[in-house]
Amino acid sequence: MKKWIVNKPDNQAVSDCMKKCDLNRLVLEVLTSRGIDRFEDIIEFFNGEEMGDPFMMRDMSLAVEAITEAVNNYDLICVYGDYDCDGVTATAILYDYLLNMGANVMYYIPQRSDGYGMHIDAIEKLNEQGVKLIVTVDNGISAFDEAEKIAELGMGLVITDHHQPSEKLPKAIAVVNPHRQDCPSHYKALAGAGVALKLCAALDDGNYDMVMEQYSDICAVGTIADIVPLKGENRTIVRNGLMYLKNTENFGLNYLMDSSNTDRDRLTSSTVAFQIAPRINAAGRFGSPLTAVKALLSESEEDAEMYVDLLVSLNNERRETENKIMSEIYAFIDENPVVLNQRVLVVAGYSWHHGVIGIVAAKLLETYGKPTVVISIDEDGIGRGSARSIRGFNIFKCFTYASDYLEQFGGHECAGGLTVRESNMDGFIAKVREFAESQKEMAVAELVADKQIMPQDFTLNNIKSLSVMEPFGAGNPEPVFAMIGATVERVFSLSQGKHSKIDVTYGQVKTQVLIFFHSPENLPFGVGDKIDLMVNIGVNVFNGKESLSIKALDYRIHGINQDKYFAAKDCYEKYLRGERLPDAFLNKMNPDRNELVKVYKTIERLGEISFDRLYMALIGPDMNYAKLRFCVDTFAELGLARFTASTQQVKLLPAKAKVDIESSEVLKSLRAEIQKGGC
Repeated sequence: MKKWIVNKPDNQAVSDCMKKCDLNRLVLEVLTSRGIDRFEDIIEFFNGEEMGDPFMMRDMSLAVEAITEAVNNYDLICVYGDYDCDGVTATAILYDYLLNMGANVMYYIPQRSDGYGMHIDAIEKLNEQGVKLIVTVDNGISAFDEAEKIAELGMGLVITDHHQPSEKLPKAIAVVNPHRQDCPSHYKALAGAGVALKLCAALDDGNYDMVMEQYSDICAVGTIADIVPLKGENRTIVRNGLMYLKNTENFGLNYLMDSSNTDRDRLTSSTVAFQIAPRINAAGRFGSPLTAVKALLSESEEDAEMYVDLLVSLNNERRETENKIMSEIYAFIDENPVVLNQRVLVVAGYSWHHGVIGIVAAKLLETYGKPTVVISIDEDGIGRGSARSIRGFNIFKCFTYASDYLEQFGGHECAGGLTVRESNMDGFIAKVREFAESQKEMAVAELVADKQIMPQDFTLNNIKSLSVMEPFGAGNPEPVFAMIGATVERVFSLSQGKHSKIDVTYGQVKTQVLIFFHSPENLPFGVGDKIDLMVNIGVNVFNGKESLSIKALDYRIHGINQDKYFAAKDCYEKYLRGERLPDAFLNKMNPDRNELVKVYKTIERLGEISFDRLYMALIGPDMNYAKLRFCVDTFAELGLARFTASTQQVKLLPAKAKVDIESSEVLKSLRAEIQKGGC
């Protein structure tokens, strides 16, 4: 279960803004709930998207001068990129532009196994090939030793990057990075592809017309994939890019969309994020990133088809590898369920593919709602890890606390990477747990709604008006609405039970809600129940007729006290970790015989069931998360039920003989602690 946060619009600000503009009230409610509550801020949100003069970026003139001179002298230029989608798209943009300028140009991208950024051995090889000028895209801002080597070899270096720089900058002809402290450019949040696009505009005398027409489709893909905020100039890039992408002349992008059955009439940033970008990223994860670059630079349909087919194959391999690792982790959790009682989940395995452990960490975070570290250990006993966290628990600070046991680490609040020796693994895990326990309150995964949507808001005009906020993505998510107290009228099965559709009454409104990947029998509610929902609302068009399309992101029985849920869950985990709890808490966790019987009969009635669904079915003033877990743990100990830790599923087992509940060691231990007066 996630913690729901339902924001409230600033009604006074909404009323004031409605007097000054013609935006729909629902749009203004969403904006003000996000803190964009001044009329000037709203104007900035919609009109502050004009692409700024590229020459406002520090060192841009120097970069243009160096590149132009190399082009005119026909010196060999190397575009030095990175292996992720942002780096690949940035490489394709700048290489193609320089090629069309008549430059003598090549590109180079390291393999993922080589590690991020520039490398001395690569630089030496480029020098042997006759390269005179290296222009980086999406990397280079921390390449101090490499920059010195380039200078020593007599080559020139232009750095274009968007990662945070240190106070010192590498030795280069130009360092173009909007995050430089001395960079006067207004907009800072560009992806690497966005910086490359602005460099091309600068090379075109500061004019964006041609580069937008030629490259905004590619740039949009890189921008979306890099999860930079879709505000300001990024909104302009992505909005234009999506427009051009529908009818792109790029053979590679065309075939990428065809191969993923992309609906071009409904092309959104989500389409790019989930259908196009993963296939490009697959090259850097499992093959060579050069495959992705060649796909984007293909000059014929035949070449594009060949390279994209390879990308699709690599993406399928990525999925298979990811699923295999997930299966191994689930098996580990089932054998060692105590790991889920820790505040931070740390799992390690041998020879897990480095290209997917970040994805795996993100999936585990989504599944268990806990900060997660996934570590792959190689044959030399060196572990490389990737971490994902939630706001409120800074994983970078956690790694800093445990740094005595780490070879390398980096990151920010919600993501990080590390290198650790297998011999130091236990020490590292102990320090991670120590840091987590030092937090007064552990953050929990959240789902935020922009507002509680009211029945009168359910009109086509209102929902269609939200399109002015597109494109949606990082920093500007698709609006989420809370439906509180809807009554279930009917439940339907879709796709042979794979999905569900429910008819609900919400005030005076009767509508339908889609619930994906949950069959009707696995829903914690039935006809007549009142439920709460978190939803996205869009417009569906079928046979020329428009209708509302409501997709549930989460749901629960109406009336659940989520603070009570999370507090009891925290107490249960603390108890199993041997931490001290107040007597009153212990007493509230202790089930009596009647409660045990009630839980057993509920499982018997509902069949195999998720723990959260079971919790919702038994909601009441005397039932809490911890007490219910002790009931389930008791049944599992006595062979009456199976609790699968990895999936959090509960299932009764055939009774082999009469069982004395009071013989349970789970209950005996709990009651012994109560008798002692606490842990």
